[in-house]
Amino acid sequence: MIIVLTGVDGSGKSTAARSLVASVRARGGRALLVSNHAGRRVMSLAAGRLGVRLPARLADAVETVLRVGNVLLSHLRATRFDGLVVMDRHLHCQLALRRAKGLPRGRFLPWLLARLPQPDAILHLDLDHAEAHRRISARGTDSETLDDLAAFNRGYRELPEYAAFLRIDASRTAVEVAAEMDRWLAHVAVTKPH
Repeated sequence: MIIVLTGVDGSGKSTAARSLVASVRARGGRALLVSNHAGRRVMSLAAGRLGVRLPARLADAVETVLRVGNVLLSHLRATRFDGLVVMDRHLHCQLALRRAKGLPRGRFLPWLLARLPQPDAILHLDLDHAEAHRRISARGTDSETLDDLAAFNRGYRELPEYAAFLRIDASRTAVEVAAEMDRWLAHVAVTKPH
Protein backbone atom coordinates (compact mmCIF):
# COMPACT_ATOMS: atom_id res chain seq x y z
CA MET A 1 0.00 0.00 0.00
CA ILE A 2 1.26 3.48 -0.89
CA ILE A 3 0.05 6.59 0.93
CA VAL A 4 1.13 10.06 -0.26
CA LEU A 5 1.08 13.16 1.95
CA THR A 6 0.70 16.62 0.43
CA GLY A 7 0.20 20.12 1.79
CA VAL A 8 1.83 23.54 1.96
CA ASP A 9 5.07 24.09 3.83
CA GLY A 10 4.33 24.21 7.55
CA SER A 11 1.30 21.91 7.34
CA GLY A 12 3.15 19.14 9.19
CA LYS A 13 3.67 16.62 6.39
CA SER A 14 7.00 15.27 7.65
CA THR A 15 5.81 15.06 11.26
CA ALA A 16 2.59 13.34 10.17
CA ALA A 17 4.49 10.91 7.95
CA ARG A 18 6.79 9.91 10.80
CA SER A 19 3.80 9.52 13.14
CA LEU A 20 1.91 7.32 10.69
CA VAL A 21 4.91 5.03 10.14
CA ALA A 22 5.57 4.80 13.90
CA SER A 23 1.91 3.96 14.55
CA VAL A 24 1.90 1.12 12.01
CA ARG A 25 5.17 -0.26 13.37
CA ALA A 26 3.88 -0.05 16.95
CA ARG A 27 0.98 -2.31 15.94
CA GLY A 28 3.45 -4.84 14.51
CA GLY A 29 3.05 -3.80 10.88
CA ARG A 30 5.73 -3.03 8.34
CA ALA A 31 6.03 0.59 7.18
CA LEU A 32 8.59 2.55 5.19
CA LEU A 33 8.92 6.34 5.04
CA VAL A 34 10.34 7.94 1.90
CA SER A 35 10.77 11.65 1.25
CA ASN A 36 10.34 13.26 -2.14
CA HIS A 37 11.88 16.64 -1.46
CA ALA A 38 12.84 19.10 -4.19
CA GLY A 39 15.50 21.14 -2.43
CA ARG A 40 13.23 24.17 -1.93
CA ARG A 41 14.38 24.82 1.63
CA VAL A 42 18.08 24.72 0.70
CA MET A 43 17.53 26.96 -2.33
CA SER A 44 15.40 29.35 -0.30
CA LEU A 45 18.03 29.67 2.43
CA ALA A 46 20.85 30.10 -0.09
CA ALA A 47 18.92 32.74 -2.04
CA GLY A 48 18.11 34.56 1.22
CA ARG A 49 21.77 34.63 2.26
CA LEU A 50 22.78 35.95 -1.15
CA GLY A 51 19.94 38.46 -1.21
CA VAL A 52 18.58 37.18 -4.52
CA ARG A 53 15.38 35.58 -5.71
CA LEU A 54 15.75 32.81 -8.26
CA PRO A 55 13.70 33.24 -11.44
CA ALA A 56 10.56 31.07 -11.19
CA ARG A 57 11.41 28.96 -14.24
CA LEU A 58 14.96 28.25 -13.05
CA ALA A 59 13.80 27.32 -9.55
CA ASP A 60 11.09 25.07 -11.02
CA ALA A 61 13.59 23.34 -13.33
CA VAL A 62 15.94 22.52 -10.44
CA GLU A 63 13.09 21.47 -8.14
CA THR A 64 11.50 19.30 -10.84
CA VAL A 65 14.72 17.41 -11.55
CA LEU A 66 15.28 16.74 -7.84
CA ARG A 67 11.63 15.87 -7.14
CA VAL A 68 11.34 13.51 -10.13
CA GLY A 69 14.57 11.76 -9.15
CA ASN A 70 13.38 11.29 -5.57
CA VAL A 71 9.91 10.11 -6.64
CA LEU A 72 11.38 7.53 -9.02
CA LEU A 73 13.75 6.23 -6.32
CA SER A 74 10.87 6.09 -3.84
CA HIS A 75 8.70 4.07 -6.20
CA LEU A 76 11.61 1.72 -6.86
CA ARG A 77 12.01 1.21 -3.10
CA ALA A 78 8.24 0.71 -2.79
CA THR A 79 8.29 -2.16 -5.30
CA ARG A 80 10.82 -3.95 -3.10
CA PHE A 81 9.00 -3.40 0.19
CA ASP A 82 6.19 -5.56 1.55
CA GLY A 83 4.14 -3.25 3.73
CA LEU A 84 2.92 0.34 3.92
CA VAL A 85 4.97 2.94 2.07
CA VAL A 86 4.37 6.52 3.21
CA MET A 87 5.58 9.13 0.72
CA ASP A 88 6.24 12.58 2.16
CA ARG A 89 5.40 14.72 -0.90
CA HIS A 90 5.03 13.67 -4.55
CA LEU A 91 4.77 15.12 -8.05
CA HIS A 92 1.47 16.79 -7.11
CA CYS A 93 3.50 19.13 -4.90
CA GLN A 94 5.54 20.31 -7.88
CA LEU A 95 2.41 20.79 -9.97
CA ALA A 96 0.88 22.90 -7.18
CA LEU A 97 4.08 24.97 -6.96
CA ARG A 98 3.89 25.59 -10.70
CA ARG A 99 0.32 26.84 -10.34
CA ALA A 100 1.42 29.06 -7.45
CA LYS A 101 4.19 30.59 -9.58
CA GLY A 102 1.95 31.08 -12.60
CA LEU A 103 3.87 28.51 -14.63
CA PRO A 104 2.19 26.09 -17.04
CA ARG A 105 1.39 22.55 -15.86
CA GLY A 106 3.50 21.11 -18.66
CA ARG A 107 3.20 17.65 -20.12
CA PHE A 108 5.98 15.65 -18.53
CA LEU A 109 4.83 15.58 -14.87
CA PRO A 110 1.20 14.64 -15.71
CA TRP A 111 2.53 12.00 -18.14
CA LEU A 112 4.81 10.56 -15.45
CA LEU A 113 2.04 10.64 -12.81
CA ALA A 114 -0.18 8.60 -15.12
CA ARG A 115 2.51 5.95 -15.55
CA LEU A 116 3.70 5.54 -11.97
CA PRO A 117 1.88 3.16 -9.63
CA GLN A 118 -1.14 5.03 -8.29
CA PRO A 119 -1.14 5.61 -4.53
CA ASP A 120 -3.91 4.01 -2.54
CA ALA A 121 -4.65 7.41 -1.02
CA ILE A 122 -3.37 10.97 -1.12
CA LEU A 123 -3.80 12.57 2.28
CA HIS A 124 -3.73 16.36 1.97
CA LEU A 125 -2.89 18.21 5.17
CA ASP A 126 -5.13 21.23 4.83
CA LEU A 127 -3.93 24.34 6.67
CA ASP A 128 -4.65 28.05 6.36
CA HIS A 129 -1.66 29.89 4.88
CA ALA A 130 -1.48 32.30 7.84
CA GLU A 131 -1.11 29.42 10.31
CA ALA A 132 1.44 27.75 8.03
CA HIS A 133 3.42 31.01 7.99
CA ARG A 134 3.29 31.22 11.79
CA ARG A 135 4.61 27.65 12.12
CA ILE A 136 7.42 28.22 9.62
CA SER A 137 8.45 31.41 11.40
CA ALA A 138 8.41 29.62 14.76
CA ARG A 139 10.65 26.76 13.63
CA GLY A 140 13.17 29.24 12.22
CA THR A 141 14.84 26.82 9.79
CA ASP A 142 13.48 28.36 6.59
CA SER A 143 11.22 31.16 5.45
CA GLU A 144 8.21 31.61 3.20
CA THR A 145 6.19 34.72 2.52
CA LEU A 146 2.51 34.84 3.40
CA ASP A 147 1.68 35.57 -0.25
CA ASP A 148 3.71 32.59 -1.50
CA LEU A 149 1.98 30.26 0.95
CA ALA A 150 -1.45 31.58 -0.06
CA ALA A 151 -0.57 31.01 -3.73
CA PHE A 152 0.69 27.49 -2.91
CA ASN A 153 -2.58 26.71 -1.10
CA ARG A 154 -4.54 27.91 -4.17
CA GLY A 155 -2.20 25.91 -6.40
CA TYR A 156 -3.21 22.68 -4.68
CA ARG A 157 -6.91 23.49 -4.83
CA GLU A 158 -6.71 24.23 -8.56
CA LEU A 159 -5.14 20.86 -9.41
CA PRO A 160 -7.52 18.58 -11.34
CA GLU A 161 -6.44 15.76 -9.00
CA TYR A 162 -7.34 17.71 -5.83
CA ALA A 163 -10.96 16.50 -5.77
CA ALA A 164 -9.71 12.96 -5.10
CA PHE A 165 -7.40 13.97 -2.22
CA LEU A 166 -8.49 12.97 1.28
CA ARG A 167 -8.34 16.23 3.20
CA ILE A 168 -7.20 16.31 6.82
CA ASP A 169 -7.54 19.39 9.02
CA ALA A 170 -3.89 20.11 9.88
CA SER A 171 -4.73 22.99 12.24
CA ARG A 172 -5.21 20.50 15.08
CA THR A 173 -2.54 18.98 17.30
CA ALA A 174 -0.07 16.45 15.89
CA VAL A 175 -1.76 13.74 17.98
CA GLU A 176 -5.20 14.56 16.54
CA VAL A 177 -3.84 14.65 12.98
CA ALA A 178 -2.11 11.29 13.51
CA ALA A 179 -5.35 9.78 14.86
CA GLU A 180 -7.32 10.94 11.82
CA MET A 181 -4.64 9.59 9.50
CA ASP A 182 -4.87 6.23 11.28
CA ARG A 183 -8.63 6.23 10.70
CA TRP A 184 -8.14 7.01 7.00
CA LEU A 185 -5.52 4.28 6.72
CA ALA A 186 -7.88 1.73 8.27
CA HIS A 187 -10.64 2.81 5.86
CA VAL A 188 -8.35 2.60 2.82
CA ALA A 189 -7.07 -0.83 3.90
CA VAL A 190 -10.65 -2.14 4.21
CA THR A 191 -11.83 -0.74 0.87
CA LYS A 192 -8.69 -1.61 -1.12
CA PRO A 193 -9.29 -4.46 -3.58
CA HIS A 194 -7.22 -7.55 -2.74
